[in-house]
Amino acid sequence: MTADSHPAESDPIAWDVAEQVAGQILRTSPPLDARTQRALDDDLSRATSRAELLVQQATGLPVSAAPARALVTGRMGWVEANVGSFRRLMQPLSARLAEHPSWLRQTMNPATRSIAGVEVGLMLSWMSGRVLGQYDLLAIDGDDTGDALYFVGPNIVGLERRHGFPASEFRLWIAIHELTHRAQFTGVPWLREYFLGLVEQGFALANPDPRSALDALSRALKDVRAGRNPLSEGGIVSMMATPDQLAVFRDAQALMSLLEGHGDVVMSRAGASEIPGAKRFAKVLAERRQSAKGLAKLIQQALGIDAKFRQYAEGEHFVEEVERIGGADLFSRVWEGPEALPKLDEIRAPERWIARVNGVAPVPA
Repeated sequence: MTADSHPAESDPIAWDVAEQVAGQILRTSPPLDARTQRALDDDLSRATSRAELLVQQATGLPVSAAPARALVTGRMGWVEANVGSFRRLMQPLSARLAEHPSWLRQTMNPATRSIAGVEVGLMLSWMSGRVLGQYDLLAIDGDDTGDALYFVGPNIVGLERRHGFPASEFRLWIAIHELTHRAQFTGVPWLREYFLGLVEQGFALANPDPRSALDALSRALKDVRAGRNPLSEGGIVSMMATPDQLAVFRDAQALMSLLEGHGDVVMSRAGASEIPGAKRFAKVLAERRQSAKGLAKLIQQALGIDAKFRQYAEGEHFVEEVERIGGADLFSRVWEGPEALPKLDEIRAPERWIARVNGVAPVPA
């Protein structure tokens, strides 16, 4: 079923509004000059080819038969690509909403959809200034669905100039992280469908009854009264989730922690002799992640970005601890199948996962 199989009104978000809002905000974002753009295109094309080989050597995961597509884009180009992918991811929810015409008439009117579009446009325009690279497993090329590597040119060049990074090293370093994600999804046969299955489960559990939102707000208020931050585990998405959705969300969190942590570990190891500045790059980016204050900090919490930053650290610790105890052979067991993936509590306590896959009595929580 394609995104056009339902009337536009069944989409909970007016995607055209999202793009218009982002376009207005980003219209003053200057493009790279032609010379810088050409150099960046050439460098990242070479870096992608080199990174693919380095990642294969570092992970043992097979390289996809189809070559990686490195696409250097501006901030608005990144927004447009993500709107397309988000829309595809939300197809199950759009289909579910189309089955509830009375509820749609009450709540999914043009004004509501436009407000949602404005919110998405604001979110994506803000994020577009921070993203360096992204692996998209739902890229659309004409009528075909494939994958793509996006590199946001102005952000990469801006960081290089601000911190005096050697361009060839920094670009290879970024490419290694994104190529690791591609190796994960193309080299592990079941992973892509498992990930998309989690997304579909989450949307399939969406309850088109407004009372579910009131229940979620009630739970959030209880968290606040108990001194807990209801946004800490995953932003507004986790705060508004039903208990069943939250279970799926936690499985997705565990998977993303594993993948991001593995990506960071590989990025620090692969091609280390070719990237002497890697430790400095990592330090600067870590400080950048933690530097948000005031409104920017609140936005990061609301969008779940703070939780994503923790995923990097927790996932990296999991990979390193498992390899410290059992080497690369033990860690490679995470790719055996969905049942071998660590749960969120096992990401945070790797010894529990090790005990489970080794058939040992579980370590008490």
